[in-house]
Amino acid sequence: MTWNQWNELPAEEAAKMLFSCCGSNRWVKELMRGFPFQSEEKWVEESIRIWYEVCTETDWIESFGHHPKIGDLSSLKEKFAGTEQAGVAKATEDLLRKLSLSNAEYEARNGFIFIICATGKSAGEMLDLLQDRLRNSREEEIRIAAGEQMKIPLIRIQKLLHQANWKFLKNSHITTHVLDTSIGKTGQNICIRLKDEQRNTIAQGRTNQDGRIPDLLPPMRFLPAGNYHMVFDTLSYFDAGNVKVFYPEVDIHFTVFDTTHYHIPLLINPFGYSTYRGS
Repeated sequence: MTWNQWNELPAEEAAKMLFSCCGSNRWVKELMRGFPFQSEEKWVEESIRIWYEVCTETDWIESFGHHPKIGDLSSLKEKFAGTEQAGVAKATEDLLRKLSLSNAEYEARNGFIFIICATGKSAGEMLDLLQDRLRNSREEEIRIAAGEQMKIPLIRIQKLLHQANWKFLKNSHITTHVLDTSIGKTGQNICIRLKDEQRNTIAQGRTNQDGRIPDLLPPMRFLPAGNYHMVFDTLSYFDAGNVKVFYPEVDIHFTVFDTTHYHIPLLINPFGYSTYRGS
């Protein structure tokens, strides 16, 4: 479907499409005030603005409820093979059991299910991320989950409107890349937390096979100007390789000035590290 074809749909049908992408009635209602939509870029900008500036925790939790529980084996096998969670459906029974138990613990602790944009992630990666996030407060988790949730409708709408122009979408406002200089290889599977000046975690992820996290924030989600922290769990990374480390955590304190891209690489070894603003 093209963008013009979507704009030509009856409003009720267009709204149903939006709700299928993100199950928040307020988000859909506010977006539909601008229907027919001016352009793909303006639609994304408005989607992000409404999600963060108009919607509340109640609206976010409503949207969370329209997702299956990660680790719910029967649900995944029956309904979600071939979707964002296809990697889970191929997981072993033991891994699925661990996912299910961790998800139950997460839901009991926070009052909502674990939300993650699972595209491109294996079941093992999602279990690692789930267990990382079990260490967060509920206040932190509602912010992280809202950010993960906002990534999902942007992916789904691109699939529905595959003939529209999405070339303007770029990586996260904040990205990172880790290189382990002691072995000359990328730092993979490192837990990284993005924190605000009050040290509340607002986004979280793990480095991929290239040592990168390109999607820490949803596309076109720009952080307000101010000071932030990017915290790297170097202890767990080096422990996994049975290597003693002098700096168990690296906390990079940096300043955001505007909406340009901020890339924060980290060069590490067991006894030192360095960083700079990359591109």
